Amino acid sequence: MAILAPSFLASDFLHLEKTCKMIDESTADWCHLDVMDGRFVPNISFGIPIIEHIRRATKKICDVHLMILDPGDYASAFQKAGADILSIHLEACPNLHRNIQQIKELGMKASVAINPHTPVSMLQDVLGDIDMVCMMSVNPGFGGQKFIPHTLEKVKELRRIIDEKNYPVIIEVDGGVTLENAPSILAAGADALVAGSSIFNTKDPLATITAFKNL
Repeated sequence: MAILAPSFLASDFLHLEKTCKMIDESTADWCHLDVMDGRFVPNISFGIPIIEHIRRATKKICDVHLMILDPGDYASAFQKAGADILSIHLEACPNLHRNIQQIKELGMKASVAINPHTPVSMLQDVLGDIDMVCMMSVNPGFGGQKFIPHTLEKVKELRRIIDEKNYPVIIEVDGGVTLENAPSILAAGADALVAGSSIFNTKDPLATITAFKNL
């Protein structure tokens, strides 16, 4: 059964405590929290204070996805805010290995995110040092986008590399994930699914989470 991480970017920000309670009562595994700086991506979402409140309101793992420049400057602050997993973008880190080590030294799980245009081969030198790859299946910055089909080939390629090397690395797919395409994503080799609009924009998000987990 795949890990499911509902993305709070699509949730009702006026009722975050209620959302956290619903997630805690559901079979979802993680809370996926997208941080955007308006520089690395053309949007601004939320930051450390919101994550602190979510951390206090949920017992689930906080999977924090930094779509920001210079993530190393903020890693300690996000750890203090309650991040359990910290995803940083390969494209935003000239000294990626140093940033990965920093995250691990702070006691968090280290994840590297890659954009749709970034080849899987760019990850080969760090796969032995990380806990997860966050594979973007849309261009980062906005929720509600359509899944890029070529992502399936990238997931298959990454799955092959991870299995050949026997690395304990989770493949997370983030962007445009729906109940309709999730089976194909999982069949390609993904371990974790991030879903935002396809959960929170439904009449019964709790039932939708259950449907995802039953795939």
